[in-house]
Amino acid sequence: MNTKAFFHDMTLDYLRPAEPDANRITRVRFRCEKDEAQQIDLIWGNERHTLKISETDGEFDYYEAQAEAGTNPFTYYFEIRGKDGSYYKYDKRGCCHEPMESMKFRILPGFHTPNWAKGAVMYQIFVDRFCNGDPSNDVVDREYAYNGGYSGQVKDWDAYPATSFDFCNFYGGDLQGVLDKLDYLKDLGVEVIYFNPLFVSPSSHKYDIQDYDHIDPHFGKIIEDGGKPLPEGEHDNSRATKYISRVANRKNLYESDMLFAKVVEEAHKRGMKVILDGVFNHCGSFNKWLDKEGIYGNYNGYEKGAYVSEDSPYHSYFSFNGGNWPNNNNYDGWWGYDTLPKLNYEGSKELEEYILGIGRKWVSHPYNADGWRLDVAADLGHSPEYNHYFWRRFREEVLKAKPDALILAEHYGPAKEWLSGDQWDTVMNYDAFMEPVSWFLTGMEKHSDEFQPYRVGNARQFFDCMLYAGGENFTTPSLYTAMNELSNHDHSRFLTRTSQKVGRTETLMAASANTGIKKSVLREAVVIQMTWPGAPTIYYGDEAGVCGFTDPDNRRTYPWGHEDKDLINFHREVINIHKSCPELKTGSVRELLADNNFIAYGRFNRTAATVVAVNNNDFMVTKEIEVWPLGIPRDAKVSVMLKTDNSGYYTSNNAFTAVDGTLTLTLSARGAAILRYNSFEAVSNDEFWAENELDFGGNKLH
Repeated sequence: MNTKAFFHDMTLDYLRPAEPDANRITRVRFRCEKDEAQQIDLIWGNERHTLKISETDGEFDYYEAQAEAGTNPFTYYFEIRGKDGSYYKYDKRGCCHEPMESMKFRILPGFHTPNWAKGAVMYQIFVDRFCNGDPSNDVVDREYAYNGGYSGQVKDWDAYPATSFDFCNFYGGDLQGVLDKLDYLKDLGVEVIYFNPLFVSPSSHKYDIQDYDHIDPHFGKIIEDGGKPLPEGEHDNSRATKYISRVANRKNLYESDMLFAKVVEEAHKRGMKVILDGVFNHCGSFNKWLDKEGIYGNYNGYEKGAYVSEDSPYHSYFSFNGGNWPNNNNYDGWWGYDTLPKLNYEGSKELEEYILGIGRKWVSHPYNADGWRLDVAADLGHSPEYNHYFWRRFREEVLKAKPDALILAEHYGPAKEWLSGDQWDTVMNYDAFMEPVSWFLTGMEKHSDEFQPYRVGNARQFFDCMLYAGGENFTTPSLYTAMNELSNHDHSRFLTRTSQKVGRTETLMAASANTGIKKSVLREAVVIQMTWPGAPTIYYGDEAGVCGFTDPDNRRTYPWGHEDKDLINFHREVINIHKSCPELKTGSVRELLADNNFIAYGRFNRTAATVVAVNNNDFMVTKEIEVWPLGIPRDAKVSVMLKTDNSGYYTSNNAFTAVDGTLTLTLSARGAAILRYNSFEAVSNDEFWAENELDFGGNKLH
C-alpha cells in the first residue's frame, strides 16, 4: 500500500462533528490510495468498527464509520489491511507498528473551544509601553516607594528600559493610547487583543495586583488628584497621599473601569475580541487585602489588611507562619518573594468565591471581555488536587457568564492533565511552537541565554517538536486555539535572537540587541507563525522591528513615528493570507519535506491546499516537494502568494505546475514561500459543514 496516501486527523473533513457532545453519533473518515485497502478498522475506545468505502475522489478512497462518543474522554486509532497483504496501524504520528497511548486520537465529549479563537490573529499589548494617549494619568517621580526604591516617570519615550528596577519606571502608556490605535490594529489584521494585566498595581508589569476589582487609574482616568509625592528619603507609603488619592479614589476607579468597557466596546465594533490577564496564584504586597505598605488603613472605605491586623477579614487569604501583629512579615511568597504573597485558597472559601466572582465580572456587562489568559496557572493553590478543582470551577463559572469565553493558560511542559475538556481551553504554545521555531531558525534559546549551533536547521527536531510534542499535549480544539508567539514580555525579542548573541542587558549593552539582526530570518518565522495551526500572536512592536534582550529589555516602547514600515507591511500581507485561506485557520497539517536547513509542510482541506517552504540556508537551494498527499491534483497549477528572502519580500500571481504530484521549487538564501492550490472559489468547506452540521455525504447530522 502507498502509505503516503494515508490520512486522518480531527478536523471537520475527517471527524464530524469535530467537537462532539456527549453521546453524539460521530462520523469518522480515513483516506487511502484508491483500490488498495482490503479492510480498515476503527478502534474506538474499547469498540471495533469496520469502515466502509463512502467516496472516491481522484486517486483517493475515503472510508467511513459512525460511532457514539459516549460521556467520558477516550482515544481511538486505525488498523489498515491492504489487498497486497500489508498491515498497518495509524495514530497521530501516521503509520506505526503499535500506536502510542499518548499519540492516539483523543475525544473529549462536550468539550468545545470558541470558534472565534480558532486560528485568530492575536496581538499582545504591554500597556505602559504601547501608546501614551492621556499624559494626565502618568505616574510621577516618587509617587510612592516600592521594593527599596521609588516610582519614576520616564520622560523620553524612546529610552531603553532600565537594567534594574524597571518595574517601577513608567512611560505612560494607557488605555486611551490603545483606543487611539485601534484602527491601526484593525488595519494590521488583528482579531484579538491580549492585554497584560490592567488591574490596580504599583508596578509597570502589574503581575503584583493590588485590587482585582478595578482598572488601574494610571491606565485609565484620574478625575480627582491630591497629595504630594514622597519627600527625599521618605519611604512611608502611608504618607504617599498622591498615590492613594489616585488609586483608591472611587471616582477614579469607576471612570477607569468605564474606559476599559469603552475599549472593549470599540474593539468589538471593529470585529476584535479582548482577553485579560488573570494573575490569581499570587497578588502584590500592596494588595488591599494584605496592605503591607499601610496605605489602605488610613483611607476611608477599606478594611484593615492582614499584614497589619490579625483581626483582618482577609487574614485567611494568606498563609502566615507565626509571628506577631502588627507588621508580621512571615507569610508565604511565590518563589519566596515577599512582594508577591501567594494566595491561600485552601484556607479561605471566601477567597475562592471572590476570585471566581472576578472571573465572571470582567467577562460580563458592562465590561464584556472575551476571556482570560491565566498567569502561572499550574502553580495556583498548594496541591495538584486543589489546582485542578479550582480550574474546573473557574471554567464553569466563567462559561456561565459568557459561554464562548476563551480560557488560555500560561504553561511550560506537558499540559494534558489540564487540557481534558474541563479546565483550560489551551495554553501559550512554548513547547510546540516558540522554542522549536527559535531553535530551527536561530539556534537560540528563548531568553537568548544559550546558542546551540547543532539545532540550527535541524528539520527533524523541528517537526518532531511541532507535530509530535504538540500532538501529545493537544486535542485539535486546543491546538487550533493555542497562542503561537515568537516573542513576549518574558522572553527576548525574536528579531534580537536572529543575531545569535548570547546575553542580557546585564552583560551586554541594550543597544547591542539592535545589531547583527537578520530581518529575513524574522520574516521566515512570521511565515511559519501565520501558516501553522493555532492562534498566531504578535507581541506589540515585533511587527515594527522592535528589538530587545529578555526582561526587562523586551518591554521597550512601540516606536511610533519611526516604525519599520516595510516590516509592518509584510506582517499585513501575511496576516491577510492567513485570514483569507480557511485551511490556514482550521485545516489539516502535514509534513512534506525535512532536510538540512529546509522544511516544507502543507495546510489543507477538501477544497484548497497551502504549501509552505522555508530555506534557512545562506545559499539558494532547489527542492522537489511532493504535494499530491495534500489532495492537489498531480498536474495542477499552484500559485505563489508570497515569497521572502534576504532582499525583501514580494507577492505574486506566478504559478508553478506540478509534475506527477511534485513541485520543483527554488528558494533564495533565507527564503520562504507560500503557495496555494484552490479547486474553486466558494464558501470554505469548514464553514459550510460547520454551519449546516452535515455529514460527509451532505446529510443532516442528528
